[in-house]
Amino acid sequence: MNRKLKMGMVGGGIKAFIGAVHRHAALMDNQIELVCGCFSSNPSISKESGKLYHLPDNRIYETYQEMFEKEAQLPEGEKMDFVSIVTPNSVHFGPAMMALDNGFHVVIDKPITFTLEEALKLKDKVEETGLILALTHTYSGYPAVKHARQMVANGELGKIRKVYVEYPQGWLASDVENQGNIQAAWRTDPNRSGKAGCMGDIGTHAHHLAEYITGLKVTEICAELSIFVPNRKLDDDGAALLRFDNGATGVLMASQVAAGEENALKIRVYGEKGGLEWLQHDPNSLIVKWTDKPLQVLRVGTSMNSSVALHNSRTPGGHPEGYIEAFANIYRNFALTLMSKMDGKEPTPEMLDFPGVEDGVRGMQFIETMVKAGYDDTTKWVKFPDLQ
Repeated sequence: MNRKLKMGMVGGGIKAFIGAVHRHAALMDNQIELVCGCFSSNPSISKESGKLYHLPDNRIYETYQEMFEKEAQLPEGEKMDFVSIVTPNSVHFGPAMMALDNGFHVVIDKPITFTLEEALKLKDKVEETGLILALTHTYSGYPAVKHARQMVANGELGKIRKVYVEYPQGWLASDVENQGNIQAAWRTDPNRSGKAGCMGDIGTHAHHLAEYITGLKVTEICAELSIFVPNRKLDDDGAALLRFDNGATGVLMASQVAAGEENALKIRVYGEKGGLEWLQHDPNSLIVKWTDKPLQVLRVGTSMNSSVALHNSRTPGGHPEGYIEAFANIYRNFALTLMSKMDGKEPTPEMLDFPGVEDGVRGMQFIETMVKAGYDDTTKWVKFPDLQ
């Protein structure tokens, strides 16, 4: 291709935190440009946002339905190639389905849909259309995480036995949803967030990271969910024992009432020969522990020389890459895959390494199972839903 990919947006108006992150990430590698959008359910905010993003008036839409209908009528090379959906969870499924029906590829924030049933319908639609869907599980985009995954896949740790993953935050330690915090308001509202709060918002990240690095699938959960802030309607804390499909066991913890914490996502994986540890607050380091060798601290840009780590790094060692860069890796790999296919070429394995619709379905299975197990004090182990 001799042009950039053209991106539209649903959501991501001027007051939306994650919308700005998506734009920074998408535009970082100069492969994508924003050409249109419906940035809010409020037409005036959508218009104001579009002007701020320097879009022409005729490419700023009042509804996503209008956007898909009008963009589909534009000539190839002028209309958007894909849409990025960055709305509350309840407004994921409708735009994604309509985008696919109109021939547009999709990038969508997690969790993929409002319900598991919607996720399965979306998966069928992706398979029916043959279009590409990317899911922004950000933490899988870090080079150190990808290197860890490669080490496990290569058998360097031996058979995996134990997985510990935790994601403590503290920003919902009080009822900020009733104090004008827009982000908190929708995340604690079951009509917009879904049946899970904390577990849907960040527990899904922890679950995805555990499955992504190990290559294993969680099959059963023994869980507890809690609501600590009075009058809150959805869980703000929880923990689970995990069983994996190879016999490994693990522990998952997620909390948004861990006062003082920021985004302290951490994972430890142990096999027969050794273990590894990664912390999002120090994302360029990967700690590796062996039974018969000294502890190693691998660093992005120097001692991480796997093809996946190199492909997803931009600067030499000692120049920190963080959250936006990890997010951008998902967009870049999605873009490189899409451009390869548009050129009739086969994408490389490194290009294809981004979360997709299958990961989205797994996330919704996790939410369903956590909610079922978390409020049931009589059943110890709850299996993931059977999708057959």
